[in-house]
Amino acid sequence: MSIEIDILNGDASWKEAEPLFNAIWPPHVIATLPWAGVVFAHAELRVFVRDEVDGVVCHVGIYRREVTWNGRKLRAGGIGGVLTREDKRGRGYATIALEAALRTLKDEGSTDFAMLFCEPKNAPFYTARGWTPFEGEIFVEQPSGRIRFTAIAPHVFDLRRKLRQGTIDLCGQPW
Repeated sequence: MSIEIDILNGDASWKEAEPLFNAIWPPHVIATLPWAGVVFAHAELRVFVRDEVDGVVCHVGIYRREVTWNGRKLRAGGIGGVLTREDKRGRGYATIALEAALRTLKDEGSTDFAMLFCEPKNAPFYTARGWTPFEGEIFVEQPSGRIRFTAIAPHVFDLRRKLRQGTIDLCGQPW
């Protein structure tokens, strides 16, 4: 079986991503998660993995933003919305999509580090692929204003900078 990898504009490709999001995270499931009620940013780009039978089987969102780390401006590449159809898991699709997203950020040449947020049960998946837990504080924007973000654990991936602790302000909504 062959697969295709596409990287598309985030807003323009939402209609392709939406069915996968609804299948994995329907409202009744989201209501039980630690990040229920969090307002997330929209992906700028979307990586889709498609197979020839079922179409979209995996998704990764890409976010790019100027953030601050200990008061210094840096360029962050965000990774979010990592989803694989339940019946397609264990085939390496998420790894392929993550690698495509990181390659996109690396090829731009201006991204200092990548960051994602994940629940504890998913942390081993990311650490096995080179992601490191970030031990500092994260601040984000929400409708109520700037808040310390603790709903989901942050992980970083080294590109041009190696961040392990300190304070990161995402200067916007989380991804």
